[in-house]
Amino acid sequence: MSASAVVFAYHDVGCRCLSVLLAHGVRVPLVVTHRDSPGENIWFASVERLAREAGLEVATPQDPNEPAFAARLGSIAPDFIFSFYYRQMLSPAVLAPARRGAFNMHGSLLPKYRGRVPVNWAIIHGERETGATLHEMVAKPDAGRIAGREPVPIGDNDTAVEVFGRVAQAAGSVLERALPSLLDGTATLTPQAPGDGSYFGGRRPEDGRIDWRLPARRVHDLVRAVAPPYPGAFTALAGRRVRVLRTWWSDPPAVAAGTPGQVAIAGGRAWACCGDGRWLELREVEVEGESALAGVALVARFAPGAGGMGQFAFG
Repeated sequence: MSASAVVFAYHDVGCRCLSVLLAHGVRVPLVVTHRDSPGENIWFASVERLAREAGLEVATPQDPNEPAFAARLGSIAPDFIFSFYYRQMLSPAVLAPARRGAFNMHGSLLPKYRGRVPVNWAIIHGERETGATLHEMVAKPDAGRIAGREPVPIGDNDTAVEVFGRVAQAAGSVLERALPSLLDGTATLTPQAPGDGSYFGGRRPEDGRIDWRLPARRVHDLVRAVAPPYPGAFTALAGRRVRVLRTWWSDPPAVAAGTPGQVAIAGGRAWACCGDGRWLELREVEVEGESALAGVALVARFAPGAGGMGQFAFG
């Protein structure tokens, strides 16, 4: 059965899910996306480029909830409205023209991790899996009935961008499975349990500051949750800003007890002591924007001739 859909989309998930709609013959009279911000590291695919290459009309409103834009959607009267990693909440007036429903693809296993940057938050909290969920859009964010979802694993040393790649693949798979029944009107939507889940807000670069007094696992989870292409975790050393770009979760070395933030060399690798007394391996660091250094090179630079235990500590 043919159908039309206005698509709000951005990022890799937006590209993948828009491609799924087009492959299934869904007519897309309008794609709504964001203009890339000059101050943002744009490491992901462009929905605008994909849409224009497909010959689709593209809009980039600063505020899609303005009455004039809602009226434009009303004149289109699409069967569906889809939101695929679009960054703004859509008002009931914007969603109302969708005659057969409005659906959003969220990057977690709802009802867990509603809200912003769910992949990053899941890693920060040490989750072992996350996923993608297609759900009905309602006035309350990420609270509508579920049309489909798929889990993805999170390994001990996975960074957010690695997990996000899996989430994007899962998002495409979820939409592939759910779309036929949405189009033919046989879809079964499952309500989310009331009271379950929690909401998380956006994150700022300054939220990446490392507190070495925390347990090693929490430090490690922060580092990998904000590792590049995200802004990265950071600390201080002799008054200089150090970005810790990669740590590694493995068996700690047999070295003397240390204090939080102290650095040691063991087995040709560099380790930092955390608040629970456990040593965390440093794989990649950057000093004040200079080229990334391996942890051992950092120790050699700041504590030459120190032997086994680095004679400095992060602040």
